[in-house]
Amino acid sequence: MVRSVERRLTWLLGSSAFSNLGDGIGKVAFPLLAATVTRDPVLIAGLSAAQFLPWLLFALVAGALLDRVDRRTAIVLANTARAVVVGAVAMLVYLDAVSIWLVYAAALLIGAAETVADSAANVLIPAVVHQGGLAKANSKLQATEIVGQTFLGGPVGSVTFAVFAALPFLLNSVAFALGAALLVALAGSYRPRGPAQPESSLRADLAEGLRWLRSNPLLLRLVLVAGLLSMLTELAQAQLVLYALEDLRLSPAAFGLFAFVGGIGGLIGAAVASRLLDRMGRRAVLTGGIVVCGLAFGGMGFTSEPALSASLFGLFAAAVVTVNVLLATARHTLVPGELLGRVLGAWRTVVWGSLPVGALLGGVLTDALGSPSATFAVSGGLLLALAAGTFATVRFR
Repeated sequence: MVRSVERRLTWLLGSSAFSNLGDGIGKVAFPLLAATVTRDPVLIAGLSAAQFLPWLLFALVAGALLDRVDRRTAIVLANTARAVVVGAVAMLVYLDAVSIWLVYAAALLIGAAETVADSAANVLIPAVVHQGGLAKANSKLQATEIVGQTFLGGPVGSVTFAVFAALPFLLNSVAFALGAALLVALAGSYRPRGPAQPESSLRADLAEGLRWLRSNPLLLRLVLVAGLLSMLTELAQAQLVLYALEDLRLSPAAFGLFAFVGGIGGLIGAAVASRLLDRMGRRAVLTGGIVVCGLAFGGMGFTSEPALSASLFGLFAAAVVTVNVLLATARHTLVPGELLGRVLGAWRTVVWGSLPVGALLGGVLTDALGSPSATFAVSGGLLLALAAGTFATVRFR
């Protein structure tokens, strides 16, 4: 039985590794592509908003659908769709037929498929591991995301973009295709199991999930904290490419290596998260993690030294990953399995839907203050205020 659980988790993590590698390549290559078209901070922020806007629009519906369909199949179809869209982008880049609006359109389509793929991977975790292994499984999923997106995907995206602009998008497409293919090997059925109920409408399913969420004050507070954390961090992160290229004077190839250091920090956070939760408790880890995020971004706002700035970004990544492990484990512990897709959809509507808002505010702020560094400083101060509010209002039972 233990080996069966380990095999299922291995297939899921393997698929997630390729999918996140594709995400990582795209999250560096798309901003670099946008920066070749425009250096307007508001338009650059618009790309980040376009990438995350589907979470605001579709996450709730995607979560409800995932409580009706086989979640493995949903990931396969979503990754296949992403592979097709990014392959089309590679062709357009090769033909030199790219505009900022085409970049936005591709980001929206990829983001729409991502709402299904990422949510399904998250809600699959309780189906492939035992209750006692949730924290470790979530740490492994976070580590897989970090390795793919920043530790490998970031450098691959930036270096290959510098060599040949269409190449990272081609590699991105291949990675998504492999993520879809690998999950076909995951044995079993992954339709949600719950008490037998008459067929209900999608609206009724959504209403049931929202009613359950409203009845749990702790989870509601965690949703609010996570949403504000996402918005305030994206305020600065959406300006990261301009911060690196203009304030730190890094080359496009070095931009990926800058993110590489963030990947190292994220891996450290994933490795220590479950131990910190055991030793320090959930409230201390949550508020302490937000404090570290604020100090790291504040420090980045007041330095122009690339090595120090990258180290601070790594510290931020370690802290935010630790917080994410805590939040994911709390969801899996508190939410019944048959409602998990809908509650996660509501969660991500708020949390991921906050990202385009933060991105656009960050672009406007950088335009007004005249420097991405100033936006990082403001983000850091606001995160410290959020940490104080979280400490005062969140109590774990």
